[in-house]
Amino acid sequence: MKFICERGLLLKEIGIAQDVIQSRNAISILSNIYLEARDETLVIKSTDMKVYFNTKIPVSVLEDGSTTVFGEKFLHYLSNIPEGEVEFYQHDSKIEVKTLAKKSVLSLKSMASDKFPEFSEPSEEDFFEIPVKNFKEMINHTVFAISDDETRYFMNGALFEKQGTKLVMVATDGRRLAYIDHDVEAAVKDFSGVIIPSRILGMIYKQSGDEGLITISITDKKIFFRIGLYQFSSVLIEGQFPNYRRVIPESQVHIFTMSRLDVLDALKRVSDMVERKSGRVYLGVSSAGVKLSSEENDLGTLDEEIPCVYEGDEVSIALNYRYLEEPFKAMAEDEVSVHFSDPAKAITIKPVPEKNFFHIVMPMQVD
Repeated sequence: MKFICERGLLLKEIGIAQDVIQSRNAISILSNIYLEARDETLVIKSTDMKVYFNTKIPVSVLEDGSTTVFGEKFLHYLSNIPEGEVEFYQHDSKIEVKTLAKKSVLSLKSMASDKFPEFSEPSEEDFFEIPVKNFKEMINHTVFAISDDETRYFMNGALFEKQGTKLVMVATDGRRLAYIDHDVEAAVKDFSGVIIPSRILGMIYKQSGDEGLITISITDKKIFFRIGLYQFSSVLIEGQFPNYRRVIPESQVHIFTMSRLDVLDALKRVSDMVERKSGRVYLGVSSAGVKLSSEENDLGTLDEEIPCVYEGDEVSIALNYRYLEEPFKAMAEDEVSVHFSDPAKAITIKPVPEKNFFHIVMPMQVD
């Protein structure tokens, strides 16, 4: 096996492949990246048995063949050599990688490609397409609300389901909930709700552009994505996702609106004085505005005044500051509205005007 390729092109794809692998024992085939050179094309694959990645790039093939190479060392070498063409040569149980411009040669042991795991794909008719910008928006508005508590593994991902003519994505960690939907613009078969792990959602968001389509297929245990020449798949999370509909308030009579950027700017300053374990900030809401305050501690406290539109009795709401900051960062709208019925019950954060998403946050005790 022998091929020549531009270093920059190869580096990008090997970087994605290594992200899938993460860190593993050097002697494991799962620490290796699969390479196959044929018909002026290099096929690149990697997996950790939960996430699978496959892509192809154009190369100059001098000798057909396939092998696997230890991903971490291969990536490190490519990252530290200058731009230009790189020659890859595999012979016996070793591979040599060298730059053509300078005398730099990497020699690594390889493992036979027939030891690399094989993965089947669904039939073509099981795939459906949606705009990639819509799917990225769904990830953007939910991924931060996914729980990292491994004892509640069924919340370690986002629920993805089809409801009539809409695709819905929901995430919760038990203290907040993020919801977004998008109309289905093409024929999409009905499918039961599935739980997509946060890790693959992060990868798809990172590797997708903002134009074009993403192709998706869902089976009983896996989800498959195609983005251009990239193919990803992931094992789905098994378990029963919480009944999120029970959390959504039927009616909330009080509303106040404020500038999204004003809140984010104030949170930057107030968060410096927040007690890290609780993350508690106070919102004192009145017709005069919103007073954003940190808890008083040994260092002191900090208050910020933010203009708002509100009609009602003065109230104080305690929240984890991140539960305000993260949805506000996900939004792009100038104004946001906060809906509530009682300062001790769930609040709902929505854009102004209302759109296809909202965020629900449980308040903390006002001490």
